[in-house]
Amino acid sequence: MKNKLFVGNLSYNLTETTLEELFAESGKVVSVAIPTDRETGRKRGFAFVEMSSQAEAEAAIESLNGKDIDGRQIVVNASKPKEKAY
Repeated sequence: MKNKLFVGNLSYNLTETTLEELFAESGKVVSVAIPTDRETGRKRGFAFVEMSSQAEAEAAIESLNGKDIDGRQIVVNASKPKEKAY
């Protein structure tokens, strides 16, 4: 497992700062990215959070997966590499 996490089912109101503060409870956060739609600029409802170690990433999954954040039950798991389109 890598240190990068996929965070799904996010409220569109959540910011990178809020996510960083939330994940910092489990360890050092290296980066937070919330992708936006190219056409509308609207957040897409998921994010990627990179922790500084695998142990911290596992701790974040353990403590945050299924937690209710801003009225939504978030999903936190290890990020999988993007599959290449052929």
